[in-house]
Amino acid sequence: MIADVDKDGSGAIDFDEFVHMMTAKIGERDTKEELIKAFRIIDQDKDENISERDIAGIARELGLNFTPEDIQEMIEEADRDGNYELERVLY
Repeated sequence: MIADVDKDGSGAIDFDEFVHMMTAKIGERDTKEELIKAFRIIDQDKDENISERDIAGIARELGLNFTPEDIQEMIEEADRDGNYELERVLY
């Protein structure tokens, strides 16, 4: 699946490639804006990063019961630079 979306051959999906993939799956023209809105909601401390703490906080607000291991796995899956946070690339 990554190979299908990874247009630049980097071995990872960057934000633009992610937006392209989600746009194709959802079929909405304003998907990028919706993803940015979702990022801002999850980024509870408004530092342009999503940390384990941000995910835990939003999960708690939504009544979701993620273990610390679940949250760490989510971060590791999407973390491109190994800093244990997800950065929103500004375009």
